Amino acid sequence: MASIYKRTQDKCKKRAFWYIGYKDHHGKRRTIKGFTDRAETERLAVRMEEEASMIKNGLKQLPDAERYCSVADFVKRFRQQLIDRDVSEFHRDQTISRITRIVTECDFHTLQEIQGDKIERCLSDWRQAGMSKQTSNHYLKAMRQFSLWLVKTKRLVIDYTANIPLLNVRTDRRHDRRALSQSEFERLVVAAETGPSVVGIAGPDRAMMYLLAAATGLRRGEIGSLTIESFSIEATPATVTVNASYSKHRKSDTQVLPTELVEYLLKWLQQKKPQKQELLFPVSKQSGGLDRRTSEMMQKDLAHARASWIKEAVTSEEKMEREKSDFLKYQDREGRFADFHATRHTFITNLGRAGVSAKTTQKLARHSDIRLTMNVYSHTDLAEKAEAVGKLPQHWKPTNSQAADSKSVSQSEVPTTGWEYIGSAPEAQTDQNRQSVSQRQNWSQPKADSEGSSQVVASSALVAKNSLESTTVATTPGGARTPNPRFRRPMLYPIELRVQLQENSSWERDPGGRNRRFPLLLLSPDSVTNSWRSRYLGFNCGEISG
Repeated sequence: MASIYKRTQDKCKKRAFWYIGYKDHHGKRRTIKGFTDRAETERLAVRMEEEASMIKNGLKQLPDAERYCSVADFVKRFRQQLIDRDVSEFHRDQTISRITRIVTECDFHTLQEIQGDKIERCLSDWRQAGMSKQTSNHYLKAMRQFSLWLVKTKRLVIDYTANIPLLNVRTDRRHDRRALSQSEFERLVVAAETGPSVVGIAGPDRAMMYLLAAATGLRRGEIGSLTIESFSIEATPATVTVNASYSKHRKSDTQVLPTELVEYLLKWLQQKKPQKQELLFPVSKQSGGLDRRTSEMMQKDLAHARASWIKEAVTSEEKMEREKSDFLKYQDREGRFADFHATRHTFITNLGRAGVSAKTTQKLARHSDIRLTMNVYSHTDLAEKAEAVGKLPQHWKPTNSQAADSKSVSQSEVPTTGWEYIGSAPEAQTDQNRQSVSQRQNWSQPKADSEGSSQVVASSALVAKNSLESTTVATTPGGARTPNPRFRRPMLYPIELRVQLQENSSWERDPGGRNRRFPLLLLSPDSVTNSWRSRYLGFNCGEISG
């Protein structure tokens, strides 16, 4: 019989997952991860047990492929399914290699042996061995894709990877990128244009790649697919188009080219003279070229530009300062890299610095989620933060109009007879003044030193007295304007009424000798009922009303 349970360390946790223990159709004990809801887990356990029983008794037959094929055979079928769906070769090979590694490491031979716990433990071991959390998430996503395909084709009953959570990659960043400043990028282009060939790419070609990437935000594979037919230079405005086969989201993308870049591009094309179908930048195997290490290309060009910048120092002190700085470094002190993909970060960051709206920046970056555009690809340095803070209004420095207003207030509104301001601080709320803070006057009155000031003090005191009396009448039970409804039904609030009576009455000994104190001559026989008086106050008001 199937059983559900929680792990020992999760028994006191309400949101912990339940686990199901049952025997499959071979009689082998299996354990799968259920849900956080006990009822849903129980229903799943009944379903798993009934299906195993039906298969064992011959009431339900497994497909021939599931009975005789191994997990490796299903991986091959899944690869063919990716080919049929026109998935790119790079993505297909990467997904299959990750699935194969997990299946081999977990020693899965049949589909019935696939368990989420083993996959989660395998990924944890790899992370302890040095794998980053982001890479671990990539492996998990590949295995989820394979497991979901097995469920949809009814080769598995449940997706065993659905309850394995993705990890927070922000706590384990390994390769963050930074945006290049304008001066850094200009020196990089000059160093590439005048430098030797790197990874099989000539210097002018590398400079053109950097300019295209920083002006359009195209990725390495997209730039590697460009031919002379990809550009519409004579159009207004000039554009460059990436074929859908080489775009990351499998859609045709068209980016606008700046006017200055078009002039530079025409000169470069006149010197290169490419063929019609020739790849201008063969740096990607996906588009028919070779997978060249563009990060190595970028690293050498940055090193060459940095060496030239340091040589330009006039004094030895300036040279030491330049050597300590992060200017034109491939990796800065914060661990951020300036590889080829950093040119895309530079493109998106420059759009934000130019004041382009967030929605337009997202469209130009071709992101489906604006959070990716703003949180990952947009960078702000310390100088920009200082400039933004400097634009804030200086509240601590009053303007001329504010100074004039404060001067007029001090001369006209503030009394000149030595009045002292009473704040709302606790030390200002003494027992001598039992009014609430809202009823308290803003200024305390000193002794009058003249007849005029005595009249002012007297009139202000009269106003305060009238205000207090009107407030008291409005909030007491006998008030005509806003009577308190609690005192209209004493049966509902006997204890509070009793406290009210105790605070405003004199007390005497109980004539009955029961050691009970009671208020004298406060209630009349017509105010409350005798049952209420005898129950809560212990006396009959009719006996003492005379």
